Amino acid sequence: MLDAFKNSVDYLSNPTISFSLLTVLTPLLFPPTDWFDKINRKLRLHLLWTKTGCAISMAVITFFFAVGFLDENFSVILTKADNFPIILMFYSIFFCTWLAMHKAYINDERLEKGLKPSEYNDPDDKVLVWPDLVYIEFIALILFTVFLVVWSILVAAPLEEPANPASTPNPSKAPWYFLGLQEMLVYYDPWIAGILLPIFCVVGLMAIPYMDINKKGDGYYSFKERRVGIFIFMYGWIVLWLFLIVLGTFFRGPNWNFYGPFEYWDAHKVVALNNINLSEYFWVKLLGTGLPDNILLREFVGFIVVGIYLFITPVLLAKTVLKDMVKSYGLVRFGALMTFGLVMLSLPIKMYFRWIFDLKYFVAIPEYFFNI
Repeated sequence: MLDAFKNSVDYLSNPTISFSLLTVLTPLLFPPTDWFDKINRKLRLHLLWTKTGCAISMAVITFFFAVGFLDENFSVILTKADNFPIILMFYSIFFCTWLAMHKAYINDERLEKGLKPSEYNDPDDKVLVWPDLVYIEFIALILFTVFLVVWSILVAAPLEEPANPASTPNPSKAPWYFLGLQEMLVYYDPWIAGILLPIFCVVGLMAIPYMDINKKGDGYYSFKERRVGIFIFMYGWIVLWLFLIVLGTFFRGPNWNFYGPFEYWDAHKVVALNNINLSEYFWVKLLGTGLPDNILLREFVGFIVVGIYLFITPVLLAKTVLKDMVKSYGLVRFGALMTFGLVMLSLPIKMYFRWIFDLKYFVAIPEYFFNI
């Protein structure tokens, strides 16, 4: 029975399967539309945000790690000092998400009954910053300092010997909080994965208050009043960031090959790399000719595909399914939302094309270090 569980986890850990499952599960857990909400209610997924759902989920996470610590292969990964924060991340991320959704569902029920949110306080009911808030923050600071001191004593710092060019670790991984960026480097050029995408993330977060004109849900937890925004945020945060960290930690082994968490990391495993560019698909495979010497002619198909995705898609959406959104948000806000949204979706699209079609770059101009 236990071996069947491990084999099932290893099979589902395949990035194509696990990423697809998360992509499907996210709109079901955080339904952005009424259609998804009906499926959520039908499958009773909303019960996850109850206290019973929290207890069951915590038990499942604990069972998974307990089995992992007892497994000879997975325990090697879990007991690394570098990966200890990942284990804490599983518990903290789930609990904080559960707590927010639990309070949001309670408030949504209160609002449907015509009641005020549970966070609503009487204007005369005030809490002073000093000493009330400062006192609470000081206690939290002391507790967290004690936790860090105990952690530093019990868990050895992951310090290794000085760099030795004759002995390179395999795989060579960045710190856990940079593993998401390292995974992006598999699918994008360094200037995109290491510079452009992080800039879009930071600027996009700063721009949210200026683009989101929905004033409902300010100052209290609510899901129904901001469910589209919450869904987009949760998909970008959990699927496109946290999952990449988990992917780089547990699923990337020697030679940066994919392994299941309970699978032995065989350094001699050889995986054929058949990644080719879109221009090679068009000129070599489709037309049966060599690549043209002219760069623009060689990559014109890629430029057309990228141009349609970035510039034609927003126009088509504005004229059809999102025309009401254009009226309410305005062209400037709508254009900004489309830009950030399409850039965010380009990551999963690129990942799927790499996994399924072995596509390396849509536009490949290594002569000028320009690859998309």
